Amino acid sequence: MDSIDAAELALSLPEVDPERPSPARIYDFWLGGSQNFEADREAGRLAAEVMPSLPCGAKANRLFLQHVVKDLVSTRGITQFLDLGSGVPTVGNVHEIAQATDPDATVVYVDIDPVAIAHARALLAENATAHAALADLREPGVVLDHPLVRDAIDWSRPVAVLLFSVLHFVPDDNRPEDIIRAFMAPCAPGSYLALSHGGPDDDAPEAQQAVVRDYASRAGVPVTPRTAAQITPWLAGLEIQAPGVEDIRVWLPSLTETHQTIVPFVGALARKPA
Repeated sequence: MDSIDAAELALSLPEVDPERPSPARIYDFWLGGSQNFEADREAGRLAAEVMPSLPCGAKANRLFLQHVVKDLVSTRGITQFLDLGSGVPTVGNVHEIAQATDPDATVVYVDIDPVAIAHARALLAENATAHAALADLREPGVVLDHPLVRDAIDWSRPVAVLLFSVLHFVPDDNRPEDIIRAFMAPCAPGSYLALSHGGPDDDAPEAQQAVVRDYASRAGVPVTPRTAAQITPWLAGLEIQAPGVEDIRVWLPSLTETHQTIVPFVGALARKPA
């Protein structure tokens, strides 16, 4: 697999434009990571000036991810994870949380940003059950047919499909609900879908609209905040787990004390029935 990885990155890395911000690297900057360029830091700083709750929201979202992954492994017995739109695997990412409970847990990170994937592969070089695939989650067939995904995931056993802080970058025209269905289709009964999604900020709607416009202009990526009511139909046919499709502060009440002012994030966990 090493030759495939090297060829894949060799083709993709020359296309990286350090002057164009990337959502994955902006997020890394907000989390305090180092895998970002000056353009990412500038975009992140400008967005945070307009909407100061953004960096804190990113950190709160990471804590929610950790909470869900730990629960999936410890309580629900899930040992396989497909993390879509994973971004840069900074400290406390999926493989660290899952493998702290089960050292043999399998994780496949998938992202469209070659810098994020290059960093992930360097970080995971000595981790036999964690991998990083360069692919676009908007093309489920391509992702599912990727050699790293095919070789690492056993679809006859339950899998957790993770979509954290990424579907708000997928516009309605790309039908996020169809993307979810395509990834859940090969999953065995007892598999889970876990997601978080940026929601409308009713306390600062004008600031959020300004950030959305700037993000689209600088990074070339649209942002579509959505409510729980808009997201819930995407989970049709799945068993939504308590407390439901809710603000992540409902899922993790401690966030109310530690992250008092955050951009809203909706969280959900749903199980594929037998």
